[in-house]
Amino acid sequence: MLSFALGIGTQNTQGDWLEIYYPAPLINPPESLVSAAKEVLDAPSGNAAISFLPEDCARLAKALETAGHADQAELAESFAASQRPLVAMFLDTNQPPQTAPEVYLKLHLLSHRLVKPHGLDLTGMFGLLRNIAWTNEGAIDIEELPARRLKARLEGRTLSVDCVDKFPKMTDYVVPHGIRIGDTARVRLGAYLGEGTTVMHEGFVNFNAGTEGPGMIEGRISAGVMVGKGSDLGGGCSTMGTLSGGGNMVIKVGEGCLIGANAGIGIPLGDRCTVEAGLYITAGSKVTLLDDQGQEVNTVAARELAGQDDLLLRRNSQNGRIECLTNKSAIALNEALHAHN
Repeated sequence: MLSFALGIGTQNTQGDWLEIYYPAPLINPPESLVSAAKEVLDAPSGNAAISFLPEDCARLAKALETAGHADQAELAESFAASQRPLVAMFLDTNQPPQTAPEVYLKLHLLSHRLVKPHGLDLTGMFGLLRNIAWTNEGAIDIEELPARRLKARLEGRTLSVDCVDKFPKMTDYVVPHGIRIGDTARVRLGAYLGEGTTVMHEGFVNFNAGTEGPGMIEGRISAGVMVGKGSDLGGGCSTMGTLSGGGNMVIKVGEGCLIGANAGIGIPLGDRCTVEAGLYITAGSKVTLLDDQGQEVNTVAARELAGQDDLLLRRNSQNGRIECLTNKSAIALNEALHAHN
């Protein structure tokens, strides 16, 4: 069994799942726990999302306690007071998700740091998620928003819509240890933020993407992009993800890199690389290679530099060409700037 989790969710008036909160998802759960839960909930083999009722919680808690899993038993017992729909998600194998509860479990596993980006199959997930109004009263199906807004007004309340999206913000579900986020709306559920990561107000981290930490993020980490330890993404910079033009090339940033303000990359970087502020490198960009004496050696497409270490990429202010030379200076992040204690 790959994963197991007990969740509390929201459904629309048709009974479709809008979102699910899994307080304590498990990776590679013990067989004894899975067997106990399956027996109580009459769950089939394979990947399955099983709805259950608050009156089932006492029996489930007892079975989990008897199987020796006190933490999950306590969680199940607390669910007895729920006024929201309950679900148990059994994730047997890593295959394309078939239900919204399965998508949400995989997003939770990423944000809980239980699985790293690209470690889970998310193929077809967008078709399983509904467009949702995320409000001060929770998730509301966008088609049902007018009726809910009118109802709130008639009862003397104001329904505030924070955003309209298929994804919620990560911090409504998971706040990993040892991070700082200037604007929580800019980090989606499914982001992986390693300990020591700071995401400043203009930084953005998409799902299935993130940082090893520590690191300073003032730019955009697109879906599928992973940033290595000690790397700094300057204000307004961009990483090209598989959803934003990167195609099938997996874009990543190695350790100890610096992407300057308003710069961008469409190729993966190795360790200790620097991209000059304002310079956007795409896979087809022509790059002039210079030796340690500053002499021209060759001109190549940037894709040929993909994944190489110790590169300094800059634009020549006199002739406008993009140049690459060995980066002789290591990028050391200011320790005080990245302190989280």
